[in-house]
Amino acid sequence: MIKTEPPVTAPILPLDRRQLLKGGLLGAGLAAAPLCAAGGARGFTHGVASGEPGASRVLLWTRYAADQDVPLTWEMSETASFASPVASGSVTASPANDGCAKPWADGLAPGRWYYFRFTAPDGSHSDIGRTRTLPEGPTARWKMAVFSCSNIGFGWFNAYAHAAATNEFDCTLHLGDYFYEYGQGTYPSESEWLGTRAPLDPQSETVALAQYRARYAQYRSDPDLRRIHQIYPMIAGWDDHESANDSWEGGAQNHQSETEGEWSVRKAAAMKAYREWMPVSDENWAEYEIGDLATLFRLETRLSARAQQFDYGTLLRGMASPEQGVAALTAFREESYRDPTREVLGAAQQAWLGNGLMRSAKGGKTWQVLVQQVLMGKTASATSLTDALPQGLPDYIMRRVVAGAIASRAGLPLNMDAWDGYPAARARLYEAALAADANLVSLAGDTHNAWAFDLAHEGEKVGVEFGGQSVTSPGFEGYLPQLAPGDVSAAMVARNPELKWMDASRRGYMAVELTPTRATSEYRFLSSVREKGPEVVATKRLSTLAGARTLDLG
Repeated sequence: MIKTEPPVTAPILPLDRRQLLKGGLLGAGLAAAPLCAAGGARGFTHGVASGEPGASRVLLWTRYAADQDVPLTWEMSETASFASPVASGSVTASPANDGCAKPWADGLAPGRWYYFRFTAPDGSHSDIGRTRTLPEGPTARWKMAVFSCSNIGFGWFNAYAHAAATNEFDCTLHLGDYFYEYGQGTYPSESEWLGTRAPLDPQSETVALAQYRARYAQYRSDPDLRRIHQIYPMIAGWDDHESANDSWEGGAQNHQSETEGEWSVRKAAAMKAYREWMPVSDENWAEYEIGDLATLFRLETRLSARAQQFDYGTLLRGMASPEQGVAALTAFREESYRDPTREVLGAAQQAWLGNGLMRSAKGGKTWQVLVQQVLMGKTASATSLTDALPQGLPDYIMRRVVAGAIASRAGLPLNMDAWDGYPAARARLYEAALAADANLVSLAGDTHNAWAFDLAHEGEKVGVEFGGQSVTSPGFEGYLPQLAPGDVSAAMVARNPELKWMDASRRGYMAVELTPTRATSEYRFLSSVREKGPEVVATKRLSTLAGARTLDLG
C-alpha cells in the first residue's frame, strides 16, 4: 500500500504534493504534447487517463499516434518511481482505434491509490498517471468532483483546473456534454467565441468518425482537461452533444438525414469515437460499489432506448391565441404526454436498475446514487417571469418564453428533453426506488445551471437531486440576460414545489461527498470562464440525511 494513506476505514487523505511533483503529475510534467491532428506528431500525444474503477481493477488509457500498430507495455506501482511494479501488461495502439489504447489492470488491492504509465518500443514513456481502486467494507467517506457541459469556445476549463489543484477527491464524474458537435460560429456564435481559444477542429459540425475523433483530440489537448484525467479516475457517460443535440434512439434535433446521412451511421461513429477517446468500457450502463457506503449506477439516457422528444413548437403550430394553445396542450397532457410506452432507459436497463437498487439497499448500502444526464425534478416555467420581460426581445426568445408560459398554464413542464418529458418512464424508476426502500440521490447535468430538488411520487418521498452547473456553457444568464439571476431563481423556486434552490447564472462544478449519515453537494462557482484561472468566489452546500429523502436546507 502507499505509506501515506490511512486504512480504508478512515477518510482518504490526499497524496503528498511532493510525490506528485516527483512523479511528474504537477507542474512541468503536464506540459501539453504536440497533437497528431495539428502537426503530424507521433508517439504519446494526449497524456493518460483512467476510469471504470472497481475494487480490484481499473481501466487505463493513453494515445500513441503512429501509421501502424504499436505494442505498448504498461505498469502500475504504489510509488511514482516504479521501482516495484504491482501490475503490468501489454496493449496495442492501433490506427483502427485512432491510436487509443485501453487495457484493464487487474489484481489490484481495494481502496488504494496507484501510479501508472505506458512505455513504447523505443523506450519513451507516457505521462505518469494516478488512479485508485474502490474500497471494500466499512467506508467513512467518498468524495467526487462532478462535471458537465464543457463547451471549449465559451471559455476556459477552470472547473477542471480547480478540482485538480485541490487534490481532495477520490474520483471524478462527467455527466455528459464532454464536448459539443457544432461547427465554428454556431454555438457559440463568432461574437461569443472566446478569442484566446483556438478555432474548432474541424471547423465543420462533427458528423463522420474522423470529425468526432479530431474534436476529441482538440478537447483533450486542453491542459486542464488533460490534468484532471491524469490524477483521478473518471466515471463518465455521454449526453446528447457527444453525438448531436437532443439526440434520441432514432435521431436528433441537430441531425438532418437529407444532408448528413443515416442517423444510425452517425450514431455509431459518435459512439465509437467516444469509446476510443474516453476511459470507459463498452457497456452502456454500469454500477460501482463504494464499500458498504454506496452503489453508483451509471445510466444511459440517450441513444439506446429514448423515445423522441415532444416539441412545443410543433404542438402549438397553428394556434391563434394563448387560450387555444392552453386548450391544445391540456388535451395533449391527458393523452400522448402520459403514454406509458415512451421510454428513457428501456426495459433491459430498467430491469437492471431495479434489481441493482434492491440488491444495494437490501445489502446494507447507505446510498443509491444515479450518475445520469438530465434533470429528474419536476420543473415548470415561472409565468411571473413573462411579466418582467422588456419590450423588443428577439423573436426566438419571445417564442420560447411564450411557449413555456402556455405549457406551464396547461400543467406541462419547461423542458421536454429532461425526465419531465417522459413521466411514465420516470414513474417506473421512482416505483423501483420505493420498492427497494432506496436512499436515492440523483446527479444530473445538461441544463448549465445549478439545481436542488426533493423528488416525490404520488405523495411519497423518493429522494433528492443535485443538478450541476456547467463547466463553461451559458445558462439562464445567456438566455434571459434582461432579468436579474436572483429574480429568475426566486421565481422558479416559487413556481415549483420540488425545487428547493437554484442558481441561474454561474459556472463551476459540484463537490459531492457521501458519508454513512449524510450526502452533500457543495456547488462551487468560479469567478469567470472568460479569463484563465481557477478562482472559486462562492459556494453553496446542500445535503440530505440518510433515510430522510429530503434536502436539509438549514
